[in-house]
Amino acid sequence: MKKQIVVSGMQPSGQLHIGNYLGALKNWVDIQNSGKYDCFFFVADYHSITENYNPEDKRQQIFNLVVDYLAAGLDPEKVTIFIQSQVPQCTELAWIFNTVTPVAELERMTQFKDKSGRQLKNINMGLFDYPILQAADILLYRGELIPVGEDQIQHVELTRDVARWFNNKYKTNFFPEAKPLLTPTARVMSLADPDKKMSKSLGEKHWLGIDESAEVILDKIKKAVTTDKGIENLRGIYQAFETNMPGEFNPERMGETKAIIAAGVYDYFTDFRQQKEKLLKNSKYVDKVLKDGQKKAEKIAAKSIGEIKEIIGLQ
Repeated sequence: MKKQIVVSGMQPSGQLHIGNYLGALKNWVDIQNSGKYDCFFFVADYHSITENYNPEDKRQQIFNLVVDYLAAGLDPEKVTIFIQSQVPQCTELAWIFNTVTPVAELERMTQFKDKSGRQLKNINMGLFDYPILQAADILLYRGELIPVGEDQIQHVELTRDVARWFNNKYKTNFFPEAKPLLTPTARVMSLADPDKKMSKSLGEKHWLGIDESAEVILDKIKKAVTTDKGIENLRGIYQAFETNMPGEFNPERMGETKAIIAAGVYDYFTDFRQQKEKLLKNSKYVDKVLKDGQKKAEKIAAKSIGEIKEIIGLQ
């Protein structure tokens, strides 16, 4: 029986934090290891340039994210790993999708409102059109399942809508209506402001990197707020890494509890750090993984875009 196709990606924007890991990467590895799906996991570099960034850093960020994928347990023998911009058919398809998508549908997307609010001096068209490129990323490979947490359902709904609008306009059933593959996701909030989701854009004190030193992790956890919401956020982090925690969570003794959480998080990522160190010294292997992944992804993408152009009358 043909396996269902899973597609997802992550932006290369620097060091991963525990929210990135728990919200996506850990679940991708679990999905891969289930053996139930045909998986495509990519580095969303086109998406990342909609935000403020330093071009001199971007190449290294892309490479480092691939290394993070591999160090976390993604296996190129089991899944396809590639860089979004190396498969140009995704932007071709995004333009085609632009012609079937009502502007009003994009105006209601919460991600545009959130991101434009964080970069008031750079509210670019890419931020607005981001969901269309996201739909192209998924549907180019005829993606059927998208691993997300419940807070990201809106993105999946738009991808389903885009597939339906295209199919209806051109009287075809070419695109599947992708469904969310809901994954158990710990919603990790900012250490300094637990009303907000953990994000590097908030500042250094708000997030916890997955390969930071023991000293940095301890320092950040020590400074985490201990309001009611702050304690619940720390409890969530404790529970997410509970198998490695060297003691109990005690809200009455938060000084000791914070030290336990810091030690547990650092211990959890010991193997990750070791694998990452090896991979950073073996760039030829990482480059081969990407070359092989690009070859496989582009073969599928070229076939899809050819069929799509036939459907819409361009060839």
